[in-house]
Amino acid sequence: MSLQIVSTLSNSSLLQPGFSLLNFDEHVFFFGQKGWPKRSCPTGVFLLDIKQNELKMKPAFFSKDSCYLPPLRYPALCTLRSDAEADEYQYIIHGGKTPNNDLSDKIYFMSLVNKTSKRMTFQCIEKDLGGDVPEARYGHTINVVHSRGKSVTVLFGGRSYTPLAQRTTEKWNSVVDCLPSVFLIDFEFGCCTSYILPELQDGLSFHVSIARDDTIYILGGHSLQNNTRSPNLYKLKIDLPLGSPAVTCTILPGGISVSSAIVTQISDTEFVLVGGYHSDSQKRLVCNTIVLEDSKIEIVESVSPEWTPDIKHCRTWFGCDMGKGSVLLGIPGANKQIIPDANYFYILRCKGAEEDKEEELITQICSQTSSEDPGDSTPFEDSEEFCFSAEANSFDADDADTYNEDDEEDESETGYWITCCASCNIDINTWVPFYSTELNKPAMILCSSGAGHWVHAQCMDLSETMLLRLSEANVKYFCNKHVDLHKGLQTPQKVMCLRKPPMKPLRKKKAMKLPTSAKKSFLRRLFE
Repeated sequence: MSLQIVSTLSNSSLLQPGFSLLNFDEHVFFFGQKGWPKRSCPTGVFLLDIKQNELKMKPAFFSKDSCYLPPLRYPALCTLRSDAEADEYQYIIHGGKTPNNDLSDKIYFMSLVNKTSKRMTFQCIEKDLGGDVPEARYGHTINVVHSRGKSVTVLFGGRSYTPLAQRTTEKWNSVVDCLPSVFLIDFEFGCCTSYILPELQDGLSFHVSIARDDTIYILGGHSLQNNTRSPNLYKLKIDLPLGSPAVTCTILPGGISVSSAIVTQISDTEFVLVGGYHSDSQKRLVCNTIVLEDSKIEIVESVSPEWTPDIKHCRTWFGCDMGKGSVLLGIPGANKQIIPDANYFYILRCKGAEEDKEEELITQICSQTSSEDPGDSTPFEDSEEFCFSAEANSFDADDADTYNEDDEEDESETGYWITCCASCNIDINTWVPFYSTELNKPAMILCSSGAGHWVHAQCMDLSETMLLRLSEANVKYFCNKHVDLHKGLQTPQKVMCLRKPPMKPLRKKKAMKLPTSAKKSFLRRLFE
């Protein structure tokens, strides 16, 4: 085993406990970010690009006929093939927590429908079920088994919120173990059936399940009701005859008391168990090898990697299987870091480099990989939606962090490094942030003239206050070149003339008439 630290960019704060990794065509994709997706990646699915020990996240895309897939943390997922020997497959995703801490009861199918050197496009379809539909939950597992030429999906375990009728004000959002029922789901007919087995007495969550042929092995897990980590090893066998399915459970010796462990496959019959917790305050630093042969399971302790002091002394850790014998592990970062909620990440490789070229493994694996997040999910700050700038339109495997004029999308219209006007001086090699919301790309605004075109806010001499006001208001903006033309094309508004009431003429004051005797007396006095 080898342990290697990887450096991450600022957007690594998206990787929090509860995330999942999907493996398509030898590429690893991240799903289940903390918080709702932003404009930089509305799908919430990212390609994990690791080069020279540097981890980058590049947005992925969905087809137009896809349904909306919310970012779900702690879901159950596994791969589904048309038959055990098929090369093409799709992922089944069920349950999980949304950024609002709501639990999902929906089930999705996610498949790769288009691949180019610059981008990968997925299709996501929501499936409807009838019968004994599993309630909304998280921390559970889902697997696909094959028997007598047929296949069925098996769901088990997890946690859910307390039923509404049993909630109190003090414990409104408290969680409980789901009933230890085993659900068989037939997607061909869209029906689901639950089974209660006497061997499964307590509900389990954050356990590990490994499926091979018609058998599922369930290892570890945490029970909230007893606050214990089960040492039992359960063997579920599913038989699919022409009639009703037959489900049996056997308790085997040699189990491990662990929760939130990670399983990765290193060969057709060998798996490695990594991480997890012995108790709420004690990590499990021991690794085990699991061998499945001839309907038997063997668990032995294997050589553990040289854990770093940071891993040994941290209280919590989390991670997920990357496929082909590799595991992505994360530990909380220091509080003094510039980036909030940032973590340190390591890649644990459980097999030699010469074994990485083996043929694709066909055994189904499903393991709940992350520990419970002690805090509630909070939405991102507005400035965080600009953190994927350099990677937003690039999926070239050999690209650099510069603009590529051969990108699939027309960068002359939608790129950030265009010449937006005659006086534009934005250059990718000399540009520095001008607004407080900018990180590594210039702020742009859409001019509504004609078919519309993008211009740099800095070239339009927009103040930061005006730029924020325009981004929030539902108004059309016109650049400096087209604003006068837009005003000239506007039809002048008809001005209503105000009717003023006519002014009344001033009346002349009549002169006072004096009597004749008074006039004579006045004139006599005047000339005396």
